[in-house]
Amino acid sequence: MSKTSIVGAYNTAFGSFVKKNKETKEVTDLKSIYELIEEAGRGALADAGIEADRIGGIWVGSCSPSLFANQEHLAPNALEVDPKGLRFKPAYRVEDACASSSAALYSAVYAVEAGRCDAALVIGVEKMNLLDTKGVTHALACSSHWPTEGGMGMSFPALFAEYAKGYRDRYKISDKKLAEMLAAVAALCYRNGLDNPLAHFGKGGPSDKLGLVTAEAILGLPEDKNPMIAEPLRLHDCSLVTDGAAALVVMRTEEARKRGRPAVEIAGIGHTTERMPIKVRPNMHELMAGKEAARRAFAEAGIASRDIDIAEVHDCFTINQILCTEALGLSADGKAGDDYLAGRFGRDDKVCVNLSGGLKAKGHPVGATGASMHALLYKQLTGHAIGTAPSKGTPKVGAVLNVGGSSVTNCVTVLRVLG
Repeated sequence: MSKTSIVGAYNTAFGSFVKKNKETKEVTDLKSIYELIEEAGRGALADAGIEADRIGGIWVGSCSPSLFANQEHLAPNALEVDPKGLRFKPAYRVEDACASSSAALYSAVYAVEAGRCDAALVIGVEKMNLLDTKGVTHALACSSHWPTEGGMGMSFPALFAEYAKGYRDRYKISDKKLAEMLAAVAALCYRNGLDNPLAHFGKGGPSDKLGLVTAEAILGLPEDKNPMIAEPLRLHDCSLVTDGAAALVVMRTEEARKRGRPAVEIAGIGHTTERMPIKVRPNMHELMAGKEAARRAFAEAGIASRDIDIAEVHDCFTINQILCTEALGLSADGKAGDDYLAGRFGRDDKVCVNLSGGLKAKGHPVGATGASMHALLYKQLTGHAIGTAPSKGTPKVGAVLNVGGSSVTNCVTVLRVLG
């Protein structure tokens, strides 16, 4: 039985919260990293119905606040969520690239399970849009293996293009069919994002205005609307540059049971790390470490992939959604692309994937992504879905697969309604 449960969660709106003057290059911050932290933290505490002074520690996941927002020593800023209640509490920043706030959650869980604190506050945050495209590309490249990748001009689209080419070659998929598979993934996420009021690309956004709700619509875009970024990945295969935050409150399950409020147990955790340089990995057609993380999480939770009702997976690029779907065992190896083409994993399927819109539509504020995936699954499992919900009713078992870097850090969490 799990020792720790999520008892409250909050997700800010995701978007580009800046105003940029194209002529002067002046950038005005419309919602700062500090405001995002405070909004998310206060929202999670309110959702949990817990006073700040009951929090024993704060864990803040953030990938690169110094490069993105000129702020190192970020965690102490979380005290401003409630200066009176949180003053003198220990605060930690956790960094694991795009999995930073999943790693922050795990660190908080371990502290609660060790008895060091009764309840913990976890916040994930990133403020990315203060930088221009070149600056964002550089900041993200610092999460690759710098000597052989980022420092040699290899961007993250290029790194995941290697996975796309590896998958294509392994399973002898034509370029045309691979493009169709990737477009089917993007279209599913765009459709789901239209129902998420917090999504970066939601109702009235670019994907809505362009009608990108089918693979055919995406494939039919002119070259200037969907340029090649890193062959075979195009613009609409890439996730968004996003500002946002999310937060969670966790406490011991035995205490959560006594409260008479919604709670979701963290039933299993699998946290693995792949060798960082892609050139030393045995292959580039599967998430080997992701599969091992899933195996460990499922074993701890006592479930199999067939027991999962809903999943949030890390679609930093459309190819990675395919790889994550296979890593969780929701599709056979080499078959996830076909499954997406066949229309699987939507709200009417046995297992729903990325009902939030995923990183493709909801957005990808890198340090906030893990906390957001957990927060939105918590809402689904407690019957308070933000956006669309499974048509078959409230799910009971959910899984998160959040990766950091070029799928180097792999965090799989099994969440289960607390019975």
